[in-house]
Amino acid sequence: MIKKFVYILLLFCVSCTRYTLTSPDGEQTLTLRTAPLSYTLSYKGEKVMLDASPTMTINQSVWGEETPLSVEYCAPYQGAVTPLYGKQDTLQESYNQLIVHYESYDFVIRLYNEGLAYRFVGTGTQEDTLTIFSEYAPFPLTNDPKVIFGDTITYTSWELANKVYDHLSMIPEGRYGQTPMPFVDAKNERTIVIAESDLHGYPGMFLRMEEGQLNGHWAYEPDSVALGSWGFVLVAQTRQPYLAQLPADHAFPWRIVMTTDDDRTLLTNELIYLLSAPCALDDTDWIKPGKATWEWWHCAKPSTALYKHYIDFASENGLEYLLVDAGWNELFNPLQLRPHTDIHEVIRYGKEKNVGVFVWIAACPFIWDRVSETPNHFLDSIAAWGAAGVKIDFFDRDDAPMQWEYEYLAKECAKRHLLVDLHGCSKPTGLSRMYPNVLNYEAVRGEECCKWDTTSSPDYRANFLFSRQLAGPLDYTPGSMQNCNPDVFQPRDPGLPSTLGTRAQELALYILLDQYFAMLCDSPEAYRADPDVLRFLGEVPVTWNESHALLARMGDHAVMAKRSGERWYVGGLCAWTPRELTVDFSFLEPGQTYEAECFFDHPDCDQDARLYQRQIITISADTQKTFSLASGGGFAIVINPIN
Repeated sequence: MIKKFVYILLLFCVSCTRYTLTSPDGEQTLTLRTAPLSYTLSYKGEKVMLDASPTMTINQSVWGEETPLSVEYCAPYQGAVTPLYGKQDTLQESYNQLIVHYESYDFVIRLYNEGLAYRFVGTGTQEDTLTIFSEYAPFPLTNDPKVIFGDTITYTSWELANKVYDHLSMIPEGRYGQTPMPFVDAKNERTIVIAESDLHGYPGMFLRMEEGQLNGHWAYEPDSVALGSWGFVLVAQTRQPYLAQLPADHAFPWRIVMTTDDDRTLLTNELIYLLSAPCALDDTDWIKPGKATWEWWHCAKPSTALYKHYIDFASENGLEYLLVDAGWNELFNPLQLRPHTDIHEVIRYGKEKNVGVFVWIAACPFIWDRVSETPNHFLDSIAAWGAAGVKIDFFDRDDAPMQWEYEYLAKECAKRHLLVDLHGCSKPTGLSRMYPNVLNYEAVRGEECCKWDTTSSPDYRANFLFSRQLAGPLDYTPGSMQNCNPDVFQPRDPGLPSTLGTRAQELALYILLDQYFAMLCDSPEAYRADPDVLRFLGEVPVTWNESHALLARMGDHAVMAKRSGERWYVGGLCAWTPRELTVDFSFLEPGQTYEAECFFDHPDCDQDARLYQRQIITISADTQKTFSLASGGGFAIVINPIN
């Protein structure tokens, strides 16, 4: 008899109904039962999730309730992924995997050190069709944890702000929220995040309270759509009795449960990216992340002369792009230009100054264009003009057809060497790995929301760094020089808006946020009035070689160090509660001396949030420095080696 080890592929007979899987570091343990499927998840010996029983109702059967043919333990996986850009040059990937084989599908489940991931995979032929009538994805978390609930009223992920419930059981019945959704188990001092990855034509998952339990929730496929909501958004009027129709060999989305007792790990967690489909492009040399100047936020009046002025500003300060936002063309006919902006001349002038031009367009003309007599002629024209990219806005749905639209547009834009910034969209789920020309997604209450309410606040930032940002890059549009405390803040639209939080926190956002098409939302004149801030904003990178989370507590504070070349940046922020945070510089090279330029809150920030201090100090890996953060405060540090 040949002795078999865990490192060898093992097939178990179907008479065995209970299986155990552990994470590579041994801290997470999964117990799986078959016929029907159910699993429990433990972290460091304590139960995280009890008897979750995932199923899918497909055609005339219920996947997950049938008796499996076999169960397979796979060899432990260790590898590395090299992203085109991001927070790290290389991402390490390590997991243990188990596959339950059925007659027409598999159930795949993995344990990473970062968390659990499972998916159903059809094993039929591409010629056959699966009709998915429903999915059941329960998440019976233990200990009734605190919830950061990304509230929503429609099937997108940007409309409403987070609500904080002290206990999961307090979420109103039938209310649903967006993922990634974080939970804080105070009893066991751990954080759990429920998320998903690799949707590929399947509706996005929300979480809803149903009979006292948190379950997955999805939009059914539209049967008919019509213009509504702003007058130019394609809204579902009626829906089919199914979620999607897909080929019988389809791999369904990964359902993810991240667990940690150290919130710092969430700031560098790349599990959603690692679980997504690999890059589909052979040629990526043309894809260049960067920063952009932008007129819309501060209500400048668009014109050809204005955009040339902004291009000059971008060129002078090392900004790669200009974003021409809404109003340069007719909404339903993007090729019909309005007289105040000659987009051809703007693009030409940008090329002369080595500044690429993005153009805004609503999603509905693109969607209609795809099925027109001349498919994609809008994209063909915009590419022929020499535009660098497109900002596509107002999708406002997260059903299966819209997921296909995201993927289709990403692919077609890539064919034409067009970069993409998605707005009015659902959250990212890994598409930027497959199509890295998709630089940013909105799906966040960005600083534009300060025009209308107080939702885009330091409290909100201290939460979404550990939730929304886990999903992927975000277009938060920072850069305001109109920084305010809550006692004087007033939403303003139209006109020049203000933002909540200090000037130093605003600078820290350029280090803490994953934004590969990063806005400078204020005017050139506002930046020129503060040369030190302008120099910082011109030089700060948007992509990094190395990143470390130094300090973190979700909802309270975050501090990260990121390296680009030989230069390091450190950014930190807090919520509305002031904090003293000590930065340990031991991530620096031992024995090397560095010059650190520090931007941090002024003692009088409680009177004027625009005030900050600037200090240049000499540091080394042995240095520790304490910063006093004001309410809604922060700091940003630029570190250069001294030769």
